[in-house]
Amino acid sequence: MYIAVVPNRTSPPAVLLRESYRDGSAVRTRTLANLSSLMPGQIDGIRRVLRGEQPFGGGGPVRKVRDQSHGAVDAVARTIRKLGLERLIDRAPSRERNVVVAMLVSRITDAESKLATTRTWNTTTLPDDRGVANATEDDLYQAMDWLLERQDAIEKRLAARHLREQGLVLYDLSSSYFEGHTCPLAKLGYNRDGKSGKLQVNYGLLTDERGCPVAIRVYEGNASDSTTLVDQVERVQQDFGIAGLVIVGDRGMISQKQIESLREKEGVAWVTALKSVAFGR
Repeated sequence: MYIAVVPNRTSPPAVLLRESYRDGSAVRTRTLANLSSLMPGQIDGIRRVLRGEQPFGGGGPVRKVRDQSHGAVDAVARTIRKLGLERLIDRAPSRERNVVVAMLVSRITDAESKLATTRTWNTTTLPDDRGVANATEDDLYQAMDWLLERQDAIEKRLAARHLREQGLVLYDLSSSYFEGHTCPLAKLGYNRDGKSGKLQVNYGLLTDERGCPVAIRVYEGNASDSTTLVDQVERVQQDFGIAGLVIVGDRGMISQKQIESLREKEGVAWVTALKSVAFGR
C-alpha cells in the first residue's frame, strides 16, 4: 500500500490510499480510501507507518505515562447517581459521602480490603472523578464510622421507597466467621461457613418482596434465627411505620414460640413451614 497524490486542475490534489496487485501477468492499481479530508500531519503519519517508520518523526517510540481504566467505574457511578443513592446516603454533599460512594463503586467492580482499595483506586479514574485522590485507609474507616451514624436515617428512606402497607417482607439471618478476639459480638455459634471453632457475627437482612435490601442488623454470633425475628418485626412497625405486614420464613426462623409472640402483635401475619406435630397446637 502507498499514498498517491493526484493533481486536480481547478481544486486541491486528491490524496488516495492505494495498493498494487497482480492480475495474471498484469500489475494493476486500486484505490482503498480517499484521504483528502485529513490534515497534512495525519497523512504524513500514515505514510510513515506504511514505510515501517515511527508515526512521529524524531521523537522515538510513544511512551505510556499513565494507564487508568474508566469504563467500569463510570458505569457503576452513573447507575448509583441514577438510583439517587447519593442523596439517600446524605442529602448534603461532603468528602465523607464521596468516599462512601467511591467505596460502593469499588465494592462492585473490584472488592478488596480497605488498604487494597486505596491502591486500586490509582489504576482508575474514580478518585479524580469523586475528589478522593488523596484518601488513605484511615479515611475509608472514618467514612464508615460517618456512615454508621446515618444508618437509621438511610434505612428509613429505603423503607419509605420500597416497603408498603400489607406488603411482603422477606427476612433471613446469616453469619460471617471472625478473625480476631476483640469484637464484643463475636461468639461461637452455628457456623454457616464451615469454619468450626471460629468466632462469628450474625447479621439479619430485611428486604422487600423483590429481594431489594432495606435494612440490616448485626447480632451476636450465638443468636439463633428465631430470636431476632420479633426484633425485626418491631423495627418494621415502629421505625418504618408499616402497621400491616406478612413475614415469610422457614421453620428455623418462625417457630411455634415466635408464632405465639407474633399473635400478640396487631397487623402481623406469617408464612412458614412447621413440623407436623405443631399443627395440633
